[in-house]
Amino acid sequence: MLRRDLVVFSLDGQHSDIICSAGWNFNGSLVATSCKDKKLRVIDPRSSKVAQEVDCHQGVKGSRCHWLGNKEKLVTCGFSKTSEREMSVWDPKDLSKPLHRIDVDSAAGQLMPFYDNDTGVLFVGGKGDGNIRYYEVVDESPYLHYLTQYGSNSPTRGLCMLPKRVMNVSECEIVRFLKVHPKMVEPISFQVPRKSDIFQEDIFPDCYAGVPALTHEEWTKGSDASPKTQSMAPGYVPGKKVVEFNPEKMEEKKEMTEKELKDEVEKLTKRVAYLEAEIVKKDAKIKELSG
Repeated sequence: MLRRDLVVFSLDGQHSDIICSAGWNFNGSLVATSCKDKKLRVIDPRSSKVAQEVDCHQGVKGSRCHWLGNKEKLVTCGFSKTSEREMSVWDPKDLSKPLHRIDVDSAAGQLMPFYDNDTGVLFVGGKGDGNIRYYEVVDESPYLHYLTQYGSNSPTRGLCMLPKRVMNVSECEIVRFLKVHPKMVEPISFQVPRKSDIFQEDIFPDCYAGVPALTHEEWTKGSDASPKTQSMAPGYVPGKKVVEFNPEKMEEKKEMTEKELKDEVEKLTKRVAYLEAEIVKKDAKIKELSG
């Protein structure tokens, strides 16, 4: 049972239907929620009041919302009136209209957004989908640029993105997902191909350290703080240099025929007779010089 005296704030009465998703912004000052009532809400948690709300997707199915890290933008994934899957980018300071909207496809599964703040890439999977799309997130319109997608024949039941601290920086792994199948959980790794044998600072900036930036007393009194970070360089291990192997191509000798063997024997016999005659001449010359 939840002790009411331990509740710092509550969103009781702010939503008229089931909450589909919720998330904190980068410095912990705001909470965004998407609801079954088709609304996106930006909430001031300390006052437990809705700062802004808007109808984000008109479809009857659920939607998801996700903060785009330190870019202080929101992305929502949902359905249109005609049940087409779509994504929208929002400015949390002004929800009057989306900054950009993308029509994705006509599949039925709910889209699940995941944002990697260190590389600025948005990953979007879908329930029942085998693929994971990913987009580059930029500060100017249209804000989302499609990159490519990971493909699989196995439908997805759920996805989870692991913390950046567990990435294998030696293999230039930038993101790892856990994909839920009906009978197993599969890790999916996304790597940036690099041939250099040094730590890649451009794709591995300091990441979230997994420790609180404020105490709960500091936060309840109104303080905000960006997440504490740590370097990923200590996890890098240079790979062993591969010794070059350049074997020489050797032609396989064919087996000689009986005629070829006889010709070769005759040739060698003549050669031996010639060398023996030369030796006799050399011996005679040596004997003559010695006398």
